Amino acid sequence: MIKIVFFGCTNFSKELFDHLQMIKNINIKAIFSIPEQFNISYSKTKVKNYNYYSFYQDAKELNIPFYEVNSKENDIIDYKSILSDIEPDLILAFGWYYMIPKQIRRLAKYGVWGMHASLLPNYAGGAPLVWAMINGEKTTGISLFKLEDGIDNGPIIAQEKFQIDKLDTIKNVIDKSVVASKKILTNIFRQNLDKIKYTHQDQSKIKVYPQRSPDDGEIDFSMSAEEIYDFVRAQGDPYPGAFIKSSDNKRIVVEKIRIEEF
Repeated sequence: MIKIVFFGCTNFSKELFDHLQMIKNINIKAIFSIPEQFNISYSKTKVKNYNYYSFYQDAKELNIPFYEVNSKENDIIDYKSILSDIEPDLILAFGWYYMIPKQIRRLAKYGVWGMHASLLPNYAGGAPLVWAMINGEKTTGISLFKLEDGIDNGPIIAQEKFQIDKLDTIKNVIDKSVVASKKILTNIFRQNLDKIKYTHQDQSKIKVYPQRSPDDGEIDFSMSAEEIYDFVRAQGDPYPGAFIKSSDNKRIVVEKIRIEEF
């Protein structure tokens, strides 16, 4: 059995967590999560996870430990001794917002693996699916990789590509990323982990995109019709949405959009 500690705090995390439980040679020993409102370095105030999932009940039902990490209040490093006692073979960080330092990564035999929603080295950093749609990409994918000191710069274990169709919303694209991630996990855990081949990324090609906040959703009408179309569909449910500011300083959220010729 592969002894795993799971890090996650999103609905994407939950989908993959449930899938892992169907893989016979996996034994999840503990869950680490992040609160819905949490501290992070790029914001002076707490930010909200709009795709949040609480793993508290899952841990309770499985009778395994559950821990919450929230940077300034309790950093992951505070749990070093707990993780050391578990002696995990592998830590999986799927839907995670904090850097995981080397002294935590080295506690697991195979290190820490992350699932990133892009074809690395493309779209490293925050909100990769949103950025890909905003930029009008026709394809993207999922990368399973081993975490190192930088942002999404570790060696690739496996990748799966999928299409972004013209009528897709961000929810459709998230759903496709879940399907692709499950396929990767099914295939990778059929293998002997000692024989996994890692492909190092070309560090010169990595471009780190920033996280996005609700304020970043304001529509700029100097953009073309196609650019506005992509901008709107990239930020709908489950995210706060693209918006127009009214004269009385309210937000008119645009959930659906189509282009018509005059």
